[in-house]
Amino acid sequence: MTSSNEYGSSSWELIVAIDHQCGGEQKESILQVSGDLHIGGVMLKLVEQIRVSQDWSDYALWWEQKQCWLLKTHWTLDKYGVQADAKLLFTVQHKMLRLRLPSMKTVRLNVSFSSVVFKVVGDICRTLGIRRSEELSLLRPSEDVKKKKRKDKDKEPVIEDILNLNNSPVSLGLPASPGFYSKTMTPIYDPVSGTPVSSAVAWFGDSPLAKQSWNNLAFSPSNCTPESLAKMYQPRTLVDKAKLNAGWLDSSRSLMEQGIQEDDQLLLRFKYYSFFDLNAKYDAVRINQLYEQARWAILLEEIDCTEEETFIFAALQYHISKLTLSSGSQVFTTEAETDEVEAALSNLEVTLEGGKAENILEDITDIPKLADNLKLFRSKKLALKAFKQYWFVFKDTSISYFKNKEAEHGEPIEKLNLRGCEIVPDVSVSGRKYGIKLLIPVADGMNEVHLRCDNENQYARWMAACVLASKGKTMADSSYHPEVHNILSFLKMKSRTAAPQDVSDVESMDMKPECFISPRYAKKYKSKQLATRILEAHQNIAHMSLVEAKLRFVQAWQSLPEFGLSYYIVRFKGSKKDDLLGISYNRLIRIDTATGDPITTWRFSNMKQWNVNWEIRQVAIEFDQNVSIAFACLSADCKVVHEYIGGYIFLSTRSKDQNETLDEDLFHKLTGGWE
Repeated sequence: MTSSNEYGSSSWELIVAIDHQCGGEQKESILQVSGDLHIGGVMLKLVEQIRVSQDWSDYALWWEQKQCWLLKTHWTLDKYGVQADAKLLFTVQHKMLRLRLPSMKTVRLNVSFSSVVFKVVGDICRTLGIRRSEELSLLRPSEDVKKKKRKDKDKEPVIEDILNLNNSPVSLGLPASPGFYSKTMTPIYDPVSGTPVSSAVAWFGDSPLAKQSWNNLAFSPSNCTPESLAKMYQPRTLVDKAKLNAGWLDSSRSLMEQGIQEDDQLLLRFKYYSFFDLNAKYDAVRINQLYEQARWAILLEEIDCTEEETFIFAALQYHISKLTLSSGSQVFTTEAETDEVEAALSNLEVTLEGGKAENILEDITDIPKLADNLKLFRSKKLALKAFKQYWFVFKDTSISYFKNKEAEHGEPIEKLNLRGCEIVPDVSVSGRKYGIKLLIPVADGMNEVHLRCDNENQYARWMAACVLASKGKTMADSSYHPEVHNILSFLKMKSRTAAPQDVSDVESMDMKPECFISPRYAKKYKSKQLATRILEAHQNIAHMSLVEAKLRFVQAWQSLPEFGLSYYIVRFKGSKKDDLLGISYNRLIRIDTATGDPITTWRFSNMKQWNVNWEIRQVAIEFDQNVSIAFACLSADCKVVHEYIGGYIFLSTRSKDQNETLDEDLFHKLTGGWE
């Protein structure tokens, strides 16, 4: 095993383990090699020695001690640093992996364990029929979730229903369907229903088994029992939520390099809350999985919402479940509903800052303003909540308020600049409360200001203006009116308009109401009370089509204050205590761990540069106006946080006039850091 010459000019023995997939148990082969032999030559020697006639094209060498693949076949053993003590494994690059989808369905498919995760996710999404794979990634299950599962498994065995997709084109190393990433996205139509067929259906084919696979991905009947829901892990605090985000895989390294073994289970999730270019004709699976991720986030209380909102979400789930069961394998939507669906998609994209504003010349010629009587209250310790009426004027991205309307042309009592502030709705439709909480950044933290509107129309106009202003946009922006419309739609869903006799027949609800609500609320009310509340809320959304209901659910999820925030426990430079860092699609928020209150917000639009000091594992970020921050990440590797920030910057570079080919080099440049 040792070299016969100190300088390696003569040959030496190299032991290579042969993967058991070559037949039987894992075997070892001893090769006589020299340091100037290239990797391709090593593999050729191996195959000649094994003497088994088969396709070896997927095999490569894995270096156990260094946890890396030797994929550059023209490199020599010397260049890689391989010596006689190296433990090499000759194994296939594609192996089986179990993936738990957002719908909680487990699929099993063949993926590359040697490609970087960014590319693997792209291949997985092509197999599943999900466009825009850059929005998703792979997540290790949280240790707390694993503990909960192990505890429950001791009580009763769980038989997992697994969908095997190991014969898909991508799993077999074939290209995905040719029109899948086409620029024009010309739809293929179903000859029976006349509706566009997803590209996933196009490759799944016409067999009953293939259509069943498609239905499993695009439609998800709610089959979770209240008992199984109650057993699932629910984060109780922001610190618990931070633990859920610790397991994101590094997109610039392979699965094997990160300790993932064949047939391990990972979670496929939407990682970046920036959903771009949703298309009802092509995105049946994508929209369903997005809805499912939102649904489980609500059910398991991974995101906070009010009781009123909880019953809206429950009613939408009930409606979607009914339509899913009644429609069976009907593809997605009919032509008559297309306009409504496209309007919903358009609103969702604008709200999520997915699209570019149109009519730019029209936008900048006339910036509208709002002027009205509103009530104001400034948060002070130990002070009672006493609201006082003033005359408010909203212009550009600022709110000014005056003693009365007549004083408008003089100096305001105060002018509030909303750029970069946090906007929190404070609404109870049943209680006729329409409040807006503003958390405005100042040098030493956040100033809290409460506004109170008189009615829902006034609230929708002012709330939409505040949301846009926080992003640095004015009411002239093309997204203002869709934002007003979205807010009014959500308020309408919350209004309890049904007369008691309309929902008195709760026995007609053929599903357990506890299936649509978090265990905490399920304990609070009797089953009949839950059914009544859900059926009341259902009156407002009963007219919706399946796809519209799913999109409305996603919009309602998106309107929650916590939406899109991924938490990490960090220690800021110079601080003596731990804080939470919230990462969103457009900002970073420093949050007090004890109270959950935002301390400071930093917008990505003001960021100049960011990097990692790998020696001390510290992320450093510079912003405009000489603002700089640095922190160590305690709940996850700092690379995870660095990649999150770079990933959002990468997603902001997308535009609709591009084709769907991703600039992978740019992604790695923005997310990789310098290790």
